[in-house]
Amino acid sequence: MQLPVLALIIALTRAALGDTQCGNTLYSSSDVDAASDAACQYVRDEETAGSSTYPHRYNNFEGFRFRDFAGPFYEFPLLPSGRLYRGGRPGPDRVVITEDCEQAGQITHSGAGGNSFIGCSGTD
Repeated sequence: MQLPVLALIIALTRAALGDTQCGNTLYSSSDVDAASDAACQYVRDEETAGSSTYPHRYNNFEGFRFRDFAGPFYEFPLLPSGRLYRGGRPGPDRVVITEDCEQAGQITHSGAGGNSFIGCSGTD
């Protein structure tokens, strides 16, 4: 009976996160949830999307707090089309999850220098 309680806690945590803006792109909470769920499944299965390297370990060189979650973290593309990433060009936006599949935040290359990231709305 503990599993349904855990699922409820995860659902309530996700609902509290709401929509997020990465650069000029607004993502609904359901888009973020879907990308996070896909990332989680790949991490649990120890697989990647298509021939890509995603999800892969995110080292957090930028020093985001990620709602005070402890790593390790994984990054996975968040696509503006609303589709799930299955390989190919990842675009600039990412969801970040913990190894326990908790949503830590969202980050983007848009507006960041070089190959670094900045936080999307709600990620500090």
